[in-house]
Amino acid sequence: MKREPLDPENPFAVPSPLPYGLPDYSRIRTEHYRPAVEYAMAEHRAQVEMVASDPSGPTVENTLVALERAGRTLHRVLTAFYNQSSADSSPELDALEEELAPRLAAHRDAIHLDQRLFARLEALVAQVEAGTLTVEPDTAWLLERTHTAFVRAGVRLDAAAQERLRALNARITTLETVFGREVLAATNAAAVLVTDEAELDGLPDDARAAAARSARERGHESGWLLELQLPTAQPQLVTLRDRGLRERLHRASSSRGLAGEHDTRATLLELARLRAERAQLLGYPHHAAYVAADATARSAEAVGDILGRLAPAAVANARREAEELTAALHEDHPGATLQPWDWAYYAERVRSRARSLDETALRPYLELDRVLHQGVFRAATALYGLTFTERTDLVGYHPDVRVFEVHDVDGSGLGLFLADYWTRESKRGGAWMNNLVDQSTLLGEPPVVVNNLNIPQPPDGRPTLLAWDEVITMFHEFGHALHGLLSAVRYPSQSGTEVPRDFVEYPSQVNEIWAWEPQVLQAFAVHHETGEPLPSAWVETLLAGRQDGEGFKTTEYLAAALLDQAWYRLAPDEVPTDPEQVEAFEAAALERAGVAFAPVPPRYRSAYFNHVFSSGYSAGYYSYIWSEVLDADTVEWFRENGGLRRENGDVFRARLLARGGSIDPMAAFRDLRGRDPQITPLLERRGLSAAAGA
Repeated sequence: MKREPLDPENPFAVPSPLPYGLPDYSRIRTEHYRPAVEYAMAEHRAQVEMVASDPSGPTVENTLVALERAGRTLHRVLTAFYNQSSADSSPELDALEEELAPRLAAHRDAIHLDQRLFARLEALVAQVEAGTLTVEPDTAWLLERTHTAFVRAGVRLDAAAQERLRALNARITTLETVFGREVLAATNAAAVLVTDEAELDGLPDDARAAAARSARERGHESGWLLELQLPTAQPQLVTLRDRGLRERLHRASSSRGLAGEHDTRATLLELARLRAERAQLLGYPHHAAYVAADATARSAEAVGDILGRLAPAAVANARREAEELTAALHEDHPGATLQPWDWAYYAERVRSRARSLDETALRPYLELDRVLHQGVFRAATALYGLTFTERTDLVGYHPDVRVFEVHDVDGSGLGLFLADYWTRESKRGGAWMNNLVDQSTLLGEPPVVVNNLNIPQPPDGRPTLLAWDEVITMFHEFGHALHGLLSAVRYPSQSGTEVPRDFVEYPSQVNEIWAWEPQVLQAFAVHHETGEPLPSAWVETLLAGRQDGEGFKTTEYLAAALLDQAWYRLAPDEVPTDPEQVEAFEAAALERAGVAFAPVPPRYRSAYFNHVFSSGYSAGYYSYIWSEVLDADTVEWFRENGGLRRENGDVFRARLLARGGSIDPMAAFRDLRGRDPQITPLLERRGLSAAAGA
C-alpha cells in the first residue's frame, strides 16, 4: 500500500491537542475518516515491516514493544470512527464502515499471518521456556497472548487455507457491519406511532412527553412515537393499560428483521455459516468451541454445563410467577391466556400490591442528573476517592454528550469520562462503554472512556426521569468505565477492559450493587420537584423486592444465551440456507434447551441479536451469567469486609481493576478472593438455590 502523506488540515494528521487526547470532534468531519484510515494503515504496515525485517535477533524491545507502539495513528482514527458510527451514525458513515470492513480485515490478516513476525515471537517464547530470557509478569502475559493471537488467527495454516481464511474474514466483517446497520434501521422503522391519546393510559407524563417529542423529531405532525429499545421487552409495557397497544408494541419489537426492507435473516445465516467454516479451518468443531477456548470458560462444554444447570430452575421459577400473573390478568380479562405483552404489566401490578410500590411512583425520585452525581459518582468517590468535574469547554461527537474530568484521590487528573445517555435515531440500541484513549504508561496516555445508554429524551426543560432498570444500567456501564479509568498498565493492548469476553462483564456487574447500597440510594433517590427523599419504607420495600421477577429475568436471559450457543455449535452444512427457516430453528433450539416458555421470549431474537451477529459477543452471550458467578462471589467479599469502604475499593482497584489485561484474569480474581469462585452466591441471588440443588 502506497503511503501518501495526510493532508495537514485533517484532524488526524497529528495527535489530538485536547486534554487527555480527546478526539477533536469539533473539527472531525465524515470526509476526514477515509484518507486518515488509508494513511494510518500504510503507516502501520511500514512500522510492522520494520519489526519483521529487523536483522537483529528478536528481543522484547524490538519485537513485543515495537508491535505495541506500532499502529497508534490507526488506533486513534478507528476508535474515534467506531465510536461515532455506533453512537451518531449517518448513511455516509454506514457506507464507509461497510467499505472499510474487508480492507481492515485484510490489514489485520497481513500482520497476523506474517511468518517472519511469528518466527520472532516463537523465538521469544522458546527463550522464556528455556529460562534464557527473564521478563516481567505483564510482559510474559503479553508474549503469551500475542503468540496465541497469531496461532488463533491461522498463522500455522498452509497457503491455500490462509487464502480461504482471508476471504472468510473479509466477508464476515462486512456482514457484521451490514447486520448492525440493518438492526438499527429496523428498530427505527418499528417504532409504534400512537394517534389516540387514550391508548397511552398509564404511561407516565414524562414518558408521554418524550414520545411526543420523538414523533415531532421523526416528522409526524401529531401523535406519540414509542421508540424501541434493543431487547425484546420494552419498558413501556410496565405501565400501559391498553392491552391492544401492549400487543402492538411487543409484536413490533419481536418481529424486527424478520421481513421487509430491513430483513436480517439472510445476513445472520451467512454469518453463522462462515464463522462455522472458519472455526473448522482453524481446527475447532464449531465457532462456540473456538470462542470458548480463548476465554476463561476454556471449553464449550463448560459453557453448556452452567447454562444447562441453571435453565430448568429458572423456567420452574418463571412458571410459578406466571401462575400469579395469570390470576391478575383474569381480573381484567377472564379466561385470557397470559401473553408476553402482559407479563411486565401484571408483574408490576402484583409487585405493587405485595410491596406497596410501583414503577410510576418511583420514577419522580430517579432524576438522571441526580442519579449520576449522587449515585454513580458518589459511589466511585466513596470507594476509590475519585472526583468529577464537568468540562463544558470540551465537546463530544454529539451535542448530547457531556464530558467530565476525573480526578484521582490526590487531586491529579486521571482521565476523561463522556456520558451519552439519550436515545436518538442515529444511535444503535442498547447500552455500552467505549474507549477513546487506552491507558498506557508505555505511551504516556491516560484513559478517555464513553458510556452510552438509550433513555428517551424529554422536551426541553423537562427532567429525565428513569425506570429502576435504567438506574441499574447506569451503574453497570460505569463499572466498565471504571475498569478503563482505573487501569494502570504498561502496554496499551492490556488496558482496562482488554480481558476475555466472559470476564469483561464482571467488574461492571459488581458496580451494580452500589445502586442498592442504602447510603447511596438515599442520596440519589430524591423527588425532583419537592426535594423529599424516597420514603424510608419505600427504600425497605425496594431492597426487599430485589428477587422479584428473577424467574422471568433469568429465563429470558438464558433463552438468548442458549440461542446464541445453538447457532454457533453448528457445522457449516448444518446452518439453514433458507431465511424462512430462522424462526423454526429458534423454536426448536429453545425447545431442545428446555427454555421454550411462550410468555417469556428470549431477551433477543436472532433477527435483532446485535450482540452475537454484529458486536463481538458471538458464542459469548453466556458471558454475563459466567461473569455473574465472579460478581456475586465478589459481592460477598465486599459484605464480609464492611461493604462501601475506601479500604475495600482500594483493594478491588489494586488487585483487579488496575491490572486490566496484564495478568491471567482468573489469577487476579484468586488474588482478590483467595480461592476459586463459587457458584452458590449466584444461585442465592437469583433464587435458584433449591431448584438447582445447591
